[in-house]
Amino acid sequence: KIMGSSRWKVAAAAFLVILGSLLPVHADEHDHTYTDKEEVVLWMNTVGPYHNRQETYKYFSLPFCAGSKKTISHYHETLGEALQGVELEFSGLDIKFKDEVMQTTYCEIDLDKAKRDAFVYAIKNHYWYQMYIDDLPIWGIVGEADENGEDHYLWTYKKLEIGFNGNRIVDVNLTSEGKVRLVPNTRIAMSYSVKWKKSDVKFEDRFDKYLDPSFFQHRIHWFSIFNSFMMVIFLVGLVSMILMRTLRKDYARYSKEEEMDDMDRDLGDEYGWKQVHGDVFRPSSHPLIFSSLIGSGCQIFSVSLIVIIVAMVEDLYTERGSMLSTAIFVYAATSPVNGYFGGSLYAKQGGRRWIKQMFIGAFMIPAMVCGTAFFINFIAIYYHASRAIPFGTMVAVCCICFFVILPLNLVGTILGRNLSGQPNFPCRVNAVPRPIPEKKWFMEPAVIVCLGGILPFGSIFIEMYFIFTSFWAYKIYYVYGFMMLVLVILCIVTVCVTIVCTYFLLNAEDYRWQWTSFLSAASTAVYVYMYSFYYYFFKTKMYGLFQTSFYFGYMAVFSTALGIMCGAVGYMGTSAFVRKIYTNVKID
Repeated sequence: KIMGSSRWKVAAAAFLVILGSLLPVHADEHDHTYTDKEEVVLWMNTVGPYHNRQETYKYFSLPFCAGSKKTISHYHETLGEALQGVELEFSGLDIKFKDEVMQTTYCEIDLDKAKRDAFVYAIKNHYWYQMYIDDLPIWGIVGEADENGEDHYLWTYKKLEIGFNGNRIVDVNLTSEGKVRLVPNTRIAMSYSVKWKKSDVKFEDRFDKYLDPSFFQHRIHWFSIFNSFMMVIFLVGLVSMILMRTLRKDYARYSKEEEMDDMDRDLGDEYGWKQVHGDVFRPSSHPLIFSSLIGSGCQIFSVSLIVIIVAMVEDLYTERGSMLSTAIFVYAATSPVNGYFGGSLYAKQGGRRWIKQMFIGAFMIPAMVCGTAFFINFIAIYYHASRAIPFGTMVAVCCICFFVILPLNLVGTILGRNLSGQPNFPCRVNAVPRPIPEKKWFMEPAVIVCLGGILPFGSIFIEMYFIFTSFWAYKIYYVYGFMMLVLVILCIVTVCVTIVCTYFLLNAEDYRWQWTSFLSAASTAVYVYMYSFYYYFFKTKMYGLFQTSFYFGYMAVFSTALGIMCGAVGYMGTSAFVRKIYTNVKID
């Protein structure tokens, strides 16, 4: 009994450690408050080419020297930090709160040919580095070349100006001075100075200087939201008018047919969506994959909604890796949503291999993300980049998948099967499938699928530019109210478009609406991925194998996840519509 209880305690402790690694925590050293003369740590993070934001290396991978102060080790506080390649190393500089330091040499670099070549390569590729003081980021450039590009110079003097308000640090500025020409077999002295100044900036507002209101709150951004909103009003009005008028005519025609005798009905010209009432609720082809996709899409929608709400309430950009940590935590916590919708749909479609469906639904998105990350990790390891994910972090992610996501998915699947797994369709499904008549080329499911994603993409593509710029360039995205509006607009447009597409398909007496409604909405992802090519070649100056594979790999993951979400939203809306119209019509 004692051994059994101790095992449970160890398992519980491991589970809490995994969950604890997901939750955002506060600063490295302390709670952001200092006393006079208390140590202030300057962390050196990463260095890399300016045009390749994700291609970063450890700061000391370049032959910089560190100060003489004893090294302090840094641990990854959150899973998000480790996954985003944060590599904090102690600078060795002696900085104390409110204690000014005049220009002081902290180390010297013995510049041999190899070290000079490393610095010259960095300067040619516009390398710059990132540092942190009290969680505030600071950026500096490694050096510069002369106009001819023959001589290269290293900035050797870090001039730090730190603003404080009471006992808190609220502002940090770095000025690089001391330009020294790189000549082999010489010694270069590295120096720093610290100046403290009183500031009126409140601690809560200290990140405001890093935001760019002129970019994110530009008139074009407001106009694009207004434009999309008007598109929604127009589309909803159009769909409502067309469907109400058309359906009213359909119902009138069908009720008139009910009054005919059998001879007249046989001679009459019957056509339209009523004719497929015996097949419209027939299970979709490949129900196991289909229900897993719907469940995953519902979960992605839940995660997007919750994370955006959390980001609107909390300033997640003020903590390193907190956005990614929050997303992973919310994804794990919303696993029952995936199980519930996927499991109930699979049960309604008469599926019997529900355990296999649960496993596929649970691991579909994690396998896609981890597979892409694993491939890019090989390239990152080859480049010795800081983006290489440590083995311990990989184990933590696998533990989350097996010990958090899978059990919660199982709970959701059991609930879904038992609470809403009965096929209570308004029409009986015929034993023999009805033959699908020939129709015009533009009514074919393949054509509907290709055209279905144009309007949803049109409603979000301006917002895609701002999101891409914040992730692939040096902007901090903070206008999550805009993102929430765009998510709502995207869902409404997607549902409207898929309902219209499904109505036309059923009117052509083609009952294969499940996959068509899903894929016509999911085709938005194809247009987003095509737009990412345009963005890469015309809006960025990225280069190199690592950055290119990182960009297109993760853009493929983002586009696929967006497509699955849109497909699930489109299917759920269309399913409610189909059920509604077949409930209201009298069928023999």
